[in-house]
Amino acid sequence: MTVRGYDIVGDIHGHADPLHRLLQELSYTEIDGVFRHPERRMIFVGDFIDRGPQQREVLRIARAMWEAESARAVLGNHEFNAIGWAAQSENGHFLRTHSPKNAHQHAEFLRQFEENSAAHRDAVNWFKSLPVWLDLPDIRVIHACWHEPSREALIPLLDERGCLTETGIMESYSYGTAPNAAIEILLKGPEQRLPEGIHFLDKDGHKREEVRLRWWDEAATTFRGAALSMDGREDELPDSALPRDFRYTGNKPVFFGHYWLQGLPQLTAGNAACLDFSVAKKGYLTAYRWSGEGELSPKNLVSVAA
Repeated sequence: MTVRGYDIVGDIHGHADPLHRLLQELSYTEIDGVFRHPERRMIFVGDFIDRGPQQREVLRIARAMWEAESARAVLGNHEFNAIGWAAQSENGHFLRTHSPKNAHQHAEFLRQFEENSAAHRDAVNWFKSLPVWLDLPDIRVIHACWHEPSREALIPLLDERGCLTETGIMESYSYGTAPNAAIEILLKGPEQRLPEGIHFLDKDGHKREEVRLRWWDEAATTFRGAALSMDGREDELPDSALPRDFRYTGNKPVFFGHYWLQGLPQLTAGNAACLDFSVAKKGYLTAYRWSGEGELSPKNLVSVAA
């Protein structure tokens, strides 16, 4: 098949019904259990799992497309979390702590796949086969942030497919190391500690003293201008320059998810498109239909309501 374009899809989080509707909207047809398009290929930005009620069906669809080369995919932070939850270090400790907070976040996946079952182990092994990013001739795809220094720090820990090696997984979970800092930025996005006395509650009600940054916005040079998810409290932040510059200035368009954006899907930048519009919070499952353009257009966003 000659691929004439890519349909890049945002975070799904176990919501198979919207995925079915989006595939139909994009003219993918299920043939022998695999959704295909005669001229296009899908790319998933990760976060297939956790939260939603249909995680088995989501993985069935995505994995069947991936195995048939009808789709590609990158690792999301929730898949990375699932790998760490199941893996143990040499001292017998789980790489991702089984704390109440982490257990709550991962509970629905473990319920649907039955922890330590063959299906659970098979799903985690598939997650290990997903690359951390895709750097294709004309576009880039990553789950949370395209950041060159972090990519360079992680490259020695990747195999020829761009997937984390077993050593890479261990080192990425070693807190305080360069690989851990790199994977946190690439899969969860850059954060900056808020000024003393400022905090907010995230979507799960957890107190946050660090804020995610609008790294795709070329104008986001200050604390106030770059902060995400402050619920209208941005004016409480200083309008001073950020201590680190994570802004994306690449010529290739980059596609990503992760950020739980609210409202009707819209284009985040001419060279950077966030495709996570909170399908798991009654938002939209969103794709960008890319056909070779260097300057992204909002006309190419396709979405279905949750």
